[in-house]
Amino acid sequence: MIVSTKKLFQHAYGKYALGAYNINNAEQIMGLFRGNIDSQAPFIIQISRGARAYTDKLLLEGMIKSAEQIFPKAVFAVHLDHGDLESCLDSIKSGFYSSVMIDASDQDFKNNVSITKKVVKAAHAKKITVEAELGQLGGVEEHIAVDEKDAHLTDPEEAKDFINQTGCDSLACAIGTSHGAYKFSGSQAIHFDILKRIQKLAPKFPLVMHGSSSIPQDEVKRINAAGGKLGGAKGVDENQFKKAAKLGVTKVNIDTDGRLVWTRVHREVFRDQPEVFDLRGPGKIFMAEYAKYIVNKNKKLGSAGQLPKVRKFLGKK
Repeated sequence: MIVSTKKLFQHAYGKYALGAYNINNAEQIMGLFRGNIDSQAPFIIQISRGARAYTDKLLLEGMIKSAEQIFPKAVFAVHLDHGDLESCLDSIKSGFYSSVMIDASDQDFKNNVSITKKVVKAAHAKKITVEAELGQLGGVEEHIAVDEKDAHLTDPEEAKDFINQTGCDSLACAIGTSHGAYKFSGSQAIHFDILKRIQKLAPKFPLVMHGSSSIPQDEVKRINAAGGKLGGAKGVDENQFKKAAKLGVTKVNIDTDGRLVWTRVHREVFRDQPEVFDLRGPGKIFMAEYAKYIVNKNKKLGSAGQLPKVRKFLGKK
């Protein structure tokens, strides 16, 4: 059941964080839904601009609608991840999305506010939730490429002004995480002090943590043992998710970890079974492994077991 992102935020705030998982194909969608049903968790399914262009946005929407029928007990929102003005307006017009993210964080404060306000006006007219971003994460993922020296953390006072001026419904904050597989180095880590200050200045306002894959080292080792060349990868400590949730982080974006699971499964299959050419064999393994990964991630987020409570909150049996 596709529901309002805002409603999910209302239920989750201060108690747990919703996993926001990026998808690109049928195997990811099936594994994602299975994992959330197995762990009894509400979730957010994210479609990026890259995913919309990979096959076609209508194909992804069709697969999600089909998954909704296959898993009738699932409760989830559909979110446009890292949209620009054009893709946000197109997604709002489609009527399919629960929420959109306008990412104008590469602009100065004034232009970021201006662009975000345009999206908020269009989205709220159709009761669609808007996520915006203030501050810049470093790293590389799809169309995002920000050198670490150009990354800057979100200023809490600016965050308060930005929220008031734009009317956005949630805010992605730069608090030390990074996009992509190569995240932390040295003493770099999540800045909980910034989260505390933003929560104090904007109480009850949903915050979003991007770049939150944990980059499991076992996955990296297995990928490299099967011919991969990933090095220097380090991610977010999953045990910090619940602490962040208490400070207002209501949505945690996870993409890279899912790609690592896909890469590990396929590299190992083709290493161990070089005669294989049927894509369905590795696909079945991936769906099961991805579902298992989702279960474990939801436990760390605190969303596991929340599905019955969310259905009751929404007035559904």
